[in-house]
Amino acid sequence: MKQKQLEYLVGGFVLLGLAAVLYLTVKLGAGSLLGSDSYRVEVRFSSASGLNVGGSVHVAGVPVGRVEAIRVDPKDYSAIVTVSVLAGLKLPTDSMASIKTTGLIGDKYILLSPGADETYLAAGDRITLTESSVDLEGLIGKMAFGSLEKDETKEPAPVP
Repeated sequence: MKQKQLEYLVGGFVLLGLAAVLYLTVKLGAGSLLGSDSYRVEVRFSSASGLNVGGSVHVAGVPVGRVEAIRVDPKDYSAIVTVSVLAGLKLPTDSMASIKTTGLIGDKYILLSPGADETYLAAGDRITLTESSVDLEGLIGKMAFGSLEKDETKEPAPVP
């Protein structure tokens, strides 16, 4: 009889452990552990190239939120990024948002630089002071092909 009780106890413990792992997986996947309170703000970029849903949002190098959605505004074809930010973080209305890269070719994230205004962003407000990411491939291509074009158009030095 004691053997069966021990087996039931171990089985219950294993099920409890699996339930805890499942709970943490769902919460971490959703980006909210233990029901953290947040509010949503929209950010308008001319290009959100490389930014993904689920990406992180940082202030002063500290993660304070995540990217919830990315869509195109049909009026001016700009990228509208919806981010959720911790409720305890009050961002001034003149805050700036930039798309940055972790490392040389790492993941993209949004860096929020708080402004100095005395009024704060509310849920649903939009940040329009933005800086899109640098297109590294295009920049390297311009440097490579730009230097080739300069060499081809150079005239040979006159021979005395």
